[in-house]
Amino acid sequence: MSKVIFITGASRGFGKIWAEAFLDRGDQVIATSRGISGLNYLTEKYGSAVLPLELDITDRAACFDALEKAKEQFGRVDVVINNAGTGVFGAVEETTEQAARDLIDANFFGTLWITQAALPIMRAQGNGHILQLSSALGIYSFPTVGIYSASKFAVEGLSEALAGEVKEFGINVTLIEPNGYSTDFGSSSVQSVANPVYDTLKADLYASPEFTGADVYGIPQATAEAILQLVDSSNPPLRFILGKKALPLAKSAYAERLSTWEEWNDISVKAHGL
Repeated sequence: MSKVIFITGASRGFGKIWAEAFLDRGDQVIATSRGISGLNYLTEKYGSAVLPLELDITDRAACFDALEKAKEQFGRVDVVINNAGTGVFGAVEETTEQAARDLIDANFFGTLWITQAALPIMRAQGNGHILQLSSALGIYSFPTVGIYSASKFAVEGLSEALAGEVKEFGINVTLIEPNGYSTDFGSSSVQSVANPVYDTLKADLYASPEFTGADVYGIPQATAEAILQLVDSSNPPLRFILGKKALPLAKSAYAERLSTWEEWNDISVKAHGL
């Protein structure tokens, strides 16, 4: 049975690749973008199987309106993919207030508004699947991506709680956690004005093995099959890593956290007071 997929940020990158993958196999797609012209390629190729919508995900009312239009057009919404977002790169000290606020508005609040708009529809249906585009940088972080990581850590916490809240309504939640991929994400993100005090740190960081080698960045088109399998699963995972680079780093990060907590546990226990 074909599915009705609502996907934000469908004019480029992962969103474009995934929208086409769904349509190629016969699903119906509500594709959104900040600029409607970026969705012309879909309507020209797939016709009435696509509902293109211009949408600013930071506008809560517009998000609710978009989900209502999706329901009116196709009668239901089986899957929502909160893919749209942006990036900010630079040391924490280098990040401007406006850049930080814009990032959180898009990556966190945009995800929240779309999620809130989808839930009543899915609850009435008795089923649904919400996929949140997090990041490997929502599992661990490193210098120069602090603000971006903060937005994805927030999405992780939101979605983990959400999964427990909506399971009884037949709604599943999955956090998609990609490692680096060769999309235009880096070039389309905000680059903070550099402070020279961080030059050495940045040079050393980007010369490290995590940023060198031919296989550092995955091939975006290779993700489509995984996303199709996720939305078709009767028991999808809460967390799903895209790519082969993130899991070893995540294991290392969590091992270090557990070690530190254990090292300080005697003092932590005493601080309980009972």
